Amino acid sequence: MWAASCLTSCCAACACEACRSVVSGISRRSARIAYCGLFAFSLIVSWILREVAAPLMEKIPWINHFHQTPDREWFETDAVLRVSLGNFLFFTIFAIIMIGVKNQKDPRDQLHHGGWMVKIVSWCVLVILMFFLPNGIVSFYETISKFGSGLFLLVQVVLLLDFVHEWNDKWVRKDEQFWYIALFVVSLVCYVATFSFSGLLFHWFTPSGYDCGLNTFFIVLTLIFVFVFAIVALHPAVGGSILPASIISLYCTYLCYSALSSEPRDYECNGLHKHSKAVSTGSLTLGLLTTVLSVVYSAVRAGSSTTLLLESGSPDADKPLLPLNKADKGDEKEKEARPVGYSYAFFHIIFSLASMYSAMLLTGWSTSVGESGKLVDVGWPSVWVRIVTSWATAVLYIWSLVAPLLFPEREF
Repeated sequence: MWAASCLTSCCAACACEACRSVVSGISRRSARIAYCGLFAFSLIVSWILREVAAPLMEKIPWINHFHQTPDREWFETDAVLRVSLGNFLFFTIFAIIMIGVKNQKDPRDQLHHGGWMVKIVSWCVLVILMFFLPNGIVSFYETISKFGSGLFLLVQVVLLLDFVHEWNDKWVRKDEQFWYIALFVVSLVCYVATFSFSGLLFHWFTPSGYDCGLNTFFIVLTLIFVFVFAIVALHPAVGGSILPASIISLYCTYLCYSALSSEPRDYECNGLHKHSKAVSTGSLTLGLLTTVLSVVYSAVRAGSSTTLLLESGSPDADKPLLPLNKADKGDEKEKEARPVGYSYAFFHIIFSLASMYSAMLLTGWSTSVGESGKLVDVGWPSVWVRIVTSWATAVLYIWSLVAPLLFPEREF
């Protein structure tokens, strides 16, 4: 027993030292990548606790004693929530600490980029401490995580809208026939995929012989949005483009599919119920991959969209990372006081919200999953989150088109 304990301690120490070396090396190039790696590691830990480690955790005496011998469902869902809560607190604390950092001379700039051994140890301590919290606190965190997850999805929508408009403007600015043809081809492909996908939705989720009015409503409303996008974008007063409209149409259709596929497996209008486990595994894999990519993209955008993400009113917000004048080249103090490239506080908030979203994804948006405990992202809460996100995407896109007409004196 002593030898096994010693071996385990040595392995853990070596693993921590290896993680520290890797993260420190990456951090020297980009702190954003290092934080993304830490977040991805937290997802791996959550996955292990949910799928693999539950039988082992049941044998740990202090967990059974502290929680009065919880059932298997606790280990498969609440354990995920506790890791998520530790992750959330870690990034939220950093977000609070980084409020107001405007230049690289601020000591907190070094805290954001360095000290990775202390950060990793702090993260581990926070996660471990979460397992000593009473269930009531974790239940409260689960409740607020539903709202935090919605905010995370809305952030992704805003970033998607920013991306498609920037993509369109970049190709239009080239003012060459080749790029106009490329715009048309990409838009056509997106529309063909949208309508083909919509046909599959009718086939899968409105089977004959059942009253599937709700599913029909969701699909038809999504198609209405698709036509509205095109009409508004091509209106002469708007002067929009068909490329953003086609991409947003395809995205809304995907959200509609994601919502319908999350319906309970015993719901007669869910045509995927015969492949419950396969669909669950595929949804989880896709969902986790999408979450990681979304967070990475958000982190990158936080580093590039400085005019959007820097604190409003900052004197440095309008001139981020400007090159120094020749007269200032020899002024070391001026170099040290250069403005930061992005808002550190907003950067960490992205990870805080993503921690909530990943927990909801892994627990099916509720710990009370009953016989569907083995399924992932299944249940009516998940359905409505996806549908509301789809509607919010539609509203935000239409607003991005008509807002310049309603408020011509403002710059959008």
